[in-house]
Parts: sequence; structure tokens; C-alpha cells
Amino acid sequence: MRDYHIFSDSSCDTPEELLNMYHITLVPFYVTFDQENYYKENIEITNQKFYDVLTNQKVFPKTSLPSVQDYINYFEPVILNGEDILCFCLTQKFSGSYQSAVNARLILEEKYPDAKIFIIDSIQATAGQGILLMQAAYMKKDGYTLEEAVKRLNEIKPTSRIMFTVDTLEYLAKGGRIGKVASLAGTMLNLKPMIQLKDAELIPYSNVRGRRKALQKILDMTEEYFTETGEKYEDYDFCMANATTLEDTVFVQSQLEELIGRKISYPLFQIGVTIGTNTGPGAVGVCFVRKYNAK
Repeated sequence: MRDYHIFSDSSCDTPEELLNMYHITLVPFYVTFDQENYYKENIEITNQKFYDVLTNQKVFPKTSLPSVQDYINYFEPVILNGEDILCFCLTQKFSGSYQSAVNARLILEEKYPDAKIFIIDSIQATAGQGILLMQAAYMKKDGYTLEEAVKRLNEIKPTSRIMFTVDTLEYLAKGGRIGKVASLAGTMLNLKPMIQLKDAELIPYSNVRGRRKALQKILDMTEEYFTETGEKYEDYDFCMANATTLEDTVFVQSQLEELIGRKISYPLFQIGVTIGTNTGPGAVGVCFVRKYNAK
């Protein structure tokens, strides 16, 4: 059995310590603040620098997806090393990253007909994609073949969810992502939109007045999912997504741990450049997916 290497585009926001631990490689998105100078996510710009600009300069950045050539540049050395490829991409509804990776695969498979390259549309974003990515890492560690892992990932990815709030819909609107969530738009003072990301769709949930109530509502949304579906907390993996409000996220995590009856082992997933462009500072979310080995 040939070994395989796990990739993801950088929208997964997976902490570096997990990437290093499981030998996962990220293919970066690009961001620009002026439509002229583009910076590679995590390589040429840090999250801190990105949010500093958003907070202090009140600009609305734009992102650019990894090119076909970018994917070829990352994939080809791995193929030449005798390994196959498993790559996760941001949902197609948000980006053309998946199609870039598919086009790279087609070019490389023609050049290297023995290579196996699987591209997975995560139907998710940020830590929702990241926690699915971790299931792949665990499967690889447990000896799953590439084909076995892909089959199981496609079975569990529809169970992935992000229950989150943002301080304002302004960034989603500027990024053209507002869609159905437009129904949450309002002018009432201190109104916080509550949103669910499922099946590659941003689903409006409700509006809540005040930040503290919005944080509590994230937990309510999570509990409602498990009550309505009859699923069990122990069959799911959980993590937290945080943009800039560490204290708020730590509070929600502590409450989440009480709800599910166990500690969350993951470090916080900081929402990076690609997704932060659309959520802005202040976003907080609970992310979960059914464990790959749940019965």
C-alpha cells in the first residue's frame, strides 16, 4: 500500500501544532487590502497583522484562491516521492479552490498515470473544515487506505456544523456571502446575528440582542441540533473557532464542555485570513462533526 500525504487549502484554519503532528500541508489562499499587493495566508501575513488592519484601518480585504499551478507545485514533489494525495478544499459554494485542485489533479494524472489524487469538497469552512481534516489524519494514523478514508470522509462530512455569531453582517455583505442570511439584517442597536453553516450553506438562525446572549445562543443552537437529531455528544468531535475575542471563546468552550460532558482536547482554531475576510473580527463558533469511528 502506497503512503499518502494530506493537504488542505488554508481556509481550514488548523493550528500549526496539529499540522506538524500529523504532517499535513496547507496550500495558501491570498489576501489583498488594495487590489494590488497580494499576501499568502500564514506565509506572508499573520492573522494578527490581518486583524490589526481590519480593526485599525476599517478596510474590506479581498481574497484570491490558490491557482492550478499552486496546487501542482505542492502536489508534484509528493508524487515524485512515491506518495498519493488527499486534499481538502473550502466548499465550492464559497470558492473556486476545489476546482483549481481538481484541474491540477487532471494535469498531474496525465503526467503521472499511477498517481492517486483525491480532492474532497469539505462542504465546510474554517474549523468545520479543520475538524473534518483531523478525522482524515486519525484514519491515516489508524492504517486506513486512501480509498477507505475517502469513503468514510464522504459519509461523515454532511454531519459537520458550525454554530456561530458575528459582530456584524457587514463583512459577509461586502464579501458577497450574505445570501439567505440577509434575513437577519437589521438596524436595531447591538443586534447579533446567529448563523449555522451546514451543507455548504449559511443558514440564518436568529437575531439576539447583546454579545453575552449571542454567546449563550451558540450553545443553545448546538444543544438543539443534538436534541432534534437524536445524535449523541460522545459520537462527535468538537472544537472552537475564534477570530479575535479569546475571552469570549474560552467562555463558550467552558460551557460547551459542561454540555457535552468532557474536555475539548483541541487548541483553539483561529479564524484566518480567508474566512476572516467574510466574518470580520469578533466571530465565535462551535464546530463539530461525527467521529470517523463512531458506530
